[in-house]
Amino acid sequence: METKAKLLLAEDDENLGLLLKEYLIAKGFDTDLFGDGELAYAGFKKSEYNLCILDIMMPKKDGISVARDIRLINQDIPIIFLSAKNLKEDVLEGFRTGADDYITKPFSMEELIFRIEAILRRTAQEGNKSGTEQAIFKLGRFTFDPRKQVLSNEEKEENVKLTTKESELLRLLCNNANKVLERNFALKTIWIDDNYFNARSMDVYITKLRKHLKEEPAVEIINVHGKGYKLIL
Repeated sequence: METKAKLLLAEDDENLGLLLKEYLIAKGFDTDLFGDGELAYAGFKKSEYNLCILDIMMPKKDGISVARDIRLINQDIPIIFLSAKNLKEDVLEGFRTGADDYITKPFSMEELIFRIEAILRRTAQEGNKSGTEQAIFKLGRFTFDPRKQVLSNEEKEENVKLTTKESELLRLLCNNANKVLERNFALKTIWIDDNYFNARSMDVYITKLRKHLKEEPAVEIINVHGKGYKLIL
């Protein structure tokens, strides 16, 4: 018997929250609904979830704060933000927090289900990857282990645990070292969809990777205008 994915849903609008919960359950997802950010975070700590759906504007604790706290406990669990705020700055802030997707209100229930299923398919594929297909990459004074998602500074004997998306993106860059990693290819490989919001998300993760590697001047991630990115070794 197939195990249902368990979702955490945080939405302070009672009517919308109940409607979403009923729809998600009808679609086969085991769903817990929380009416504010504090309850959602407390619920997350008490149970195991496959994905979190967080409204951004909530009382007591907003969705961004909840996501930051969740990321301190679990760097890899997928997070989808729901928000009436659709300005570029708001979307980027959501992705900087580590969101996997950002859906602006109003939205269709079918779209939400599509995005949930796409993210869960991707995470399932990641979990099924064979360790034998991974390699240890040498990046100047750094080594990168995609299987463990760890970037190590050998000189300082320091290790950085990367998020799943950071690790996936760095692995693609390493596999295409000194060649152009096409933007659309990376988006469809990691984010499934090459829409505007996902493209902005990838820009955020590129910035994070540059910060991780900034102590090695021989290694650089450059923008190739109109095409994508290139890891220079």
